[in-house]
Parts: sequence; structure tokens; C-alpha cells
Amino acid sequence: MNDATHLLRQVHPAWIQAGRATSQVFRPTPKDQNRLSVHDGDLITPQDAWRHFTEVLGWPSGGVLAVTVGECRSRDLQALSDPAPYPQHAVIDFGSLGRGDVERKSKQLKSDAEVRGWLYRPD
Repeated sequence: MNDATHLLRQVHPAWIQAGRATSQVFRPTPKDQNRLSVHDGDLITPQDAWRHFTEVLGWPSGGVLAVTVGECRSRDLQALSDPAPYPQHAVIDFGSLGRGDVERKSKQLKSDAEVRGWLYRPD
């Protein structure tokens, strides 16, 4: 992965309101151990990532947004390859950030993704 690599984030349908993603989309939950799951855009296209997520893994997704590795780095967040679950899996590591920092940085990532727009939406 390099600074231009897209980190493809699946957006749960409940996190879409009026065609826009809610602030939850880039916020890890405690069960995530402060790591946000993404697909490595160097290894898979947005449409194929959506298909993998919905058809292979069986989880719902209303579409794909992305941030770049560089955008994560600019916010002191590390993007890491994590191929254990599947080869294209990666994570954005929020590490030991406090709740306020997690909230702030996840909102910044969401803003970055919104500027880029949806990379894939199912019909």
C-alpha cells in the first residue's frame, strides 16, 4: 500500500440517510478493538469488494466509500494489511486513542470520503 491506495469501506444500509453516509461509517466499535476493517484498493476494485462483502461474507452493504492511506497518515492513523481473514483485508488502526480523538478522526475520514464520493453503489 502507498499513500494513494484506496481503503474501501463498506457502508451498512442503516448508515445511509438521504443518500449520505452517517458519521458511524469510519468509527470503530469496541468489538473492532479500535481497528476499522477495509478492503485494500490495490488488490480489489470497489465493485468486487462489495460483491465479496455481500456475496462471499454474507453481510449487508449499501455501497463503498474510501479514504486513502495518505489521508489516514495525515491524521496519525496507521493503515495496515491484515490478510488473515482474506487476502484483500486491511485495517485502519485507531490504536489507543481516547473516545474524543476517535470521534474527531472518524469524522475527518468521513469528510475525506464524502469529497471523493461513492466508489460503488448497487442498483
